[in-house]
Amino acid sequence: MAITERISPFLWFDGQAEAAARFYVDIFPNSEILEVAPLPGGPAESNAMVMFRLDGQSFTALDGGPEFQFTPAISFVVQCEGQGEVDYYWDRLTAGGVAEQCGWLRDRFGVSWQVIPVDLGPLLAENPAAVMAAILEMEKIDLAALERAGRGG
Repeated sequence: MAITERISPFLWFDGQAEAAARFYVDIFPNSEILEVAPLPGGPAESNAMVMFRLDGQSFTALDGGPEFQFTPAISFVVQCEGQGEVDYYWDRLTAGGVAEQCGWLRDRFGVSWQVIPVDLGPLLAENPAAVMAAILEMEKIDLAALERAGRGG
């Protein structure tokens, strides 16, 4: 079998692997559950390994038990085309989760995400100090406010 993706994320859950995969698949287009493999006698409550795809990216989720927890040291970046996409992904991923600073959030499963506009890099390059000062005041990104900051206003 040929390797189609050499590297893909593997997420460790405590009994919520399938619920998390279904939550993510419902949010992202071009997404699907590929396989749910029960793990009889496994360490977590629902005991499953779930293979799924989010917008073309393969993931595996395991019900591995309570030994490991997610931290913001690893996060997934969602690049958004405009404020409408920022709002869409932010609202869905924060449902039951926690909003954090600078476009970061933790979803209801504890996974960290960054929901940012694709224009963030050019805006930071245009006026780094002003754009960074503006973004530090935000939870969800306000693209219009960042554009104003980038123009010096």
